[in-house]
Amino acid sequence: MLLFLAIGVLPRTGWYKVETVLSGSMRPEFAPGDLIVVTAEPLRDVRVGQVISYHIPIGDQHVQTHRVVKVVRGGEHPVVVTKGDANDSVDPWQARLDGTTAWRVRGVAPNLGWLIVWLRSPLVRILTVFGAPLLLAVLGLWRIWRDPEEEIRDVASAA
Repeated sequence: MLLFLAIGVLPRTGWYKVETVLSGSMRPEFAPGDLIVVTAEPLRDVRVGQVISYHIPIGDQHVQTHRVVKVVRGGEHPVVVTKGDANDSVDPWQARLDGTTAWRVRGVAPNLGWLIVWLRSPLVRILTVFGAPLLLAVLGLWRIWRDPEEEIRDVASAA
């Protein structure tokens, strides 16, 4: 229950977010399947050496977590160059960080992200959306159609 609270509910407060690592670009710092905890930090505090999560400026603009290797321009909306620790070269873009905060990596929970990946899988989604209500309906119908004398015998034998 505490795990559900820490991963599912408390990040809604804005104090931190949890992200599942999907690639090996930051090995050995973290690997695919790890869960990382990121906290908000003012953009003006972004420095070389920090590992941050940001939306890449090209393509689908997915969230990526890489190390800042150069701050091209500081200030209110810094422009940074990033690189994955396991990659041979820097990322092929300069990222302008918008908003008011950057998300800096503060902790890693090894392999815990696989649980999130599993929970988001199509099979689990189908089971929770269709399977759980179907099971509840079957149990309800079973209680309705059950022989009332059998229930009386069960109560009597329990006493």
